[in-house]
Amino acid sequence: MAEKLKAANLDLIVFDFDGVLTDNRVVVFEDGREAVVCNRADGLAFDFLRRVGMPVYLLSTETNPVVEARAAKLKVKALVGLTDKAEAVAAICRDEGYAADRLMFVGNDVNDLAAMRAVGYPVAVADAHQAVRRAAWRVLDTPGGAGTVREIVERIILFDEPFFQLNG
Repeated sequence: MAEKLKAANLDLIVFDFDGVLTDNRVVVFEDGREAVVCNRADGLAFDFLRRVGMPVYLLSTETNPVVEARAAKLKVKALVGLTDKAEAVAAICRDEGYAADRLMFVGNDVNDLAAMRAVGYPVAVADAHQAVRRAAWRVLDTPGGAGTVREIVERIILFDEPFFQLNG
C-alpha cells in the first residue's frame, strides 16, 4: 500500500452516499418508500473522525430522507438533491474557507468524477466504475457499503491518535 496521507494535510472528507456508504442497492417497499443498508463499522469510524476533529460531509443526488437520517445519526453534515457535486464541493470550500487541494472526495460512479477532479485526494471504492477508479488518487480494497470509511480511517490517513483507542 502507498504511504499514508497525513491528517495534517487534509481539512475535510466528503463522501458520496449511495455506492460508498451503501452497496448501491435499494429496497423498495409496496408503498414506494425506499431503504438502504449501511455498515456499522463505518459508524465507529465516523465517531473517530468527529473525535479527532475531522469535518465530514455526505453528498447525494437523491432526495430520499434516508440520507439525511443517516447523516443525523452519524452527526455529520449532508447535502441532498444535488445536480452537481463538483459545484457543491466548490460551495463548501467557498462558504467554509477550505482549499480544494486539501479535501478528500470518496466516490463510486461517473456522476462523482467532476467532484473527484476538483479535490486533492480523490478516492474510489473497490467496486467503483472503471472511469472513477482511473481518476482516483487511491482505490480502496473495500467495496461500497462494506466499511469504506473504516478502511480510510484505519489504512489511508495517518492520524496522531490511533483508531483502536476510540473508547480507551
